[in-house]
Amino acid sequence: MSISFEPSLPTDYQDIADIYNIYIRKGNATMEERIHAAEDVAQWVAAFNDRERLYVLKKDGENLGYGILKKYSPREGYRFACETAIYLREDALRKGYGSYMKRELIRMAKDLNYRHLVAKIFATNTASIEYNLKLGYEIVGRQREIGFKNGQWMDIVIMQYIIN
Repeated sequence: MSISFEPSLPTDYQDIADIYNIYIRKGNATMEERIHAAEDVAQWVAAFNDRERLYVLKKDGENLGYGILKKYSPREGYRFACETAIYLREDALRKGYGSYMKRELIRMAKDLNYRHLVAKIFATNTASIEYNLKLGYEIVGRQREIGFKNGQWMDIVIMQYIIN
């Protein structure tokens, strides 16, 4: 069995879109509502700056999930802050892959000279909040009713990780 977390390639983009679409349909982890295709993922990557990354988790050559590092804000003063996100196929949940991927993102963020990592999580997604807490993130706020999804107003928990 071979597991790797590596930079995504255009051949991975459809799998990334398919995984993301699971969460769009479920409505519990992203405010996106439009289903995505490989071309959408290609547009994300094409718009990246030199410190933004999209990685895939591969097990025996098969994509199980992806992780992303993206700038927090285009304002120069935020240049040391980035947002992190992890998405896994449903059959890969609760097997330690998310923790492995998040630790790798933290390491890669440090290598890219980031200092402050942000995760924005649906307040109802307690599993994601718990796993981020276990990895050293802390809750720094809650944005009440910031998004509208599934016919209701949604709260978002803001978490941060400071790299020392």
